[in-house]
Amino acid sequence: MRLERKRGVTDMPSPLKTPLSFSCKLGECCSELMPLLSEVSKVVSTEGDLSKTLKLVLQLMQKHMQVIRAMITLYDTSSDRIYIHESYGLSPQEVEKGVYLPGEGITGQVIETRQPVIVPHVADDPLFLNKTGSLDKIRDGAFSFICVPIIRSSKVMGTIGIERVYNNQQLRYLDLEVLKVIAAIIAQAVELHLLEQAHQKVLLAASLHHQTTDTLRTANIIGNSRAMQSVYRLIRKVSPARTTVLILGESDVGKERVSAAIHHGSLCATGPFITFNCASLPESVLESELFGHEKGAFTGAISRRAGRFEEANGGTIFLDEVGELSLSAQAKLLRVIQERSFERVGSNDTLHVNVRILAATHRDLSEMVNKRLFREDLYYRLNVFPITVTPLRERGNDILILADYFNARFARDQGVEVPTIVTPALNMLLNYDWPGNVRELENVMERAVLLSDEGVIHSYHLPLSLQQILEHLVAE
Repeated sequence: MRLERKRGVTDMPSPLKTPLSFSCKLGECCSELMPLLSEVSKVVSTEGDLSKTLKLVLQLMQKHMQVIRAMITLYDTSSDRIYIHESYGLSPQEVEKGVYLPGEGITGQVIETRQPVIVPHVADDPLFLNKTGSLDKIRDGAFSFICVPIIRSSKVMGTIGIERVYNNQQLRYLDLEVLKVIAAIIAQAVELHLLEQAHQKVLLAASLHHQTTDTLRTANIIGNSRAMQSVYRLIRKVSPARTTVLILGESDVGKERVSAAIHHGSLCATGPFITFNCASLPESVLESELFGHEKGAFTGAISRRAGRFEEANGGTIFLDEVGELSLSAQAKLLRVIQERSFERVGSNDTLHVNVRILAATHRDLSEMVNKRLFREDLYYRLNVFPITVTPLRERGNDILILADYFNARFARDQGVEVPTIVTPALNMLLNYDWPGNVRELENVMERAVLLSDEGVIHSYHLPLSLQQILEHLVAE
């Protein structure tokens, strides 16, 4: 019978057709497993400090499961590293060496795939990296290694790994099931610890925010996630050039702030910065708004008026939601991008402007080109240097950074002390999908500050859509 499919544990005999305390037929007594799980549950429910909790859990595993070495790792999403948080049978020096990337070695693979792994003999498996240096192949070659993920709310937060010798193959799978149960028992405590650690990093990041570049600070861009760090690098790279930039991303992710950062870091930063939403006006007045008009050019044109491109001369124009332009308006925009010239409505005089063009859209322009809804030549003129802003739900701890920022801002506006956001509320903020992105979070925090009592924002101060997240977590 094939017991493993490649690396994950999938096709395996299940020894758990009867309770864990079934009579011993596996070469050693299994009757201690139920007391083990009972004691682990008791420890997790009574201890407040995660390190103390996990130390006691590891001691119980050594006592009841005869493990030689064991470790509990935590996954730090902000640094994308996996660290050993607590261990049994490892020296401090060995623990310090045990740092993994997702996908690296057995531990990294369990984090990446979210699936448990059994290594029957660590000496024979090339993926067992022995980064801690604790394995002696001659002495410990017969050890097996079992590693399971710690998962809660569909998020993988760490792993439990054990090493020991097994004389019975089925016993490995029994221990695997036991480790799964232990992982589920400690998952909430691990989640709260990671959440509190993340919030501490957020507070530290906020205190260091003044050290960011003038460009980003002026544009008031907030976030330290890997996704935003990538955006910052692109902003710094393209700002000094005259290159046309296309900023992509869902509505309300902060595309206008990115455009402002590019302008403030450019050679034309002292010139005007004009923003125009292409979806805000009907097509009948769009051309007049962009290019201006002469007196008497149409009914209601009582005087000459400069358009947005003329106002932006010597600076930058930001065309938001450029994907909403009609095909006729796209043709006129194409000429401005190519020649930097245009005529006012009702005039034959050609005006030349020195302007940098930035554009943004939440739509898939390449798909629109395929459907003949967007001009292909204009698309390639705009898409010289694309920058994609990641949606808020994929930016991890940036949610907490922004929540703290809005919390402080609205408290200042309302003349009250900055409220403390309690851990359950932080948990709800992190687990919500934020379809409205940053704008939705801003509105949620304004409401929470208004409703907060005695300087505290509780979970019930958040909208019902977020409170349902907490109900779902409790149900799990």
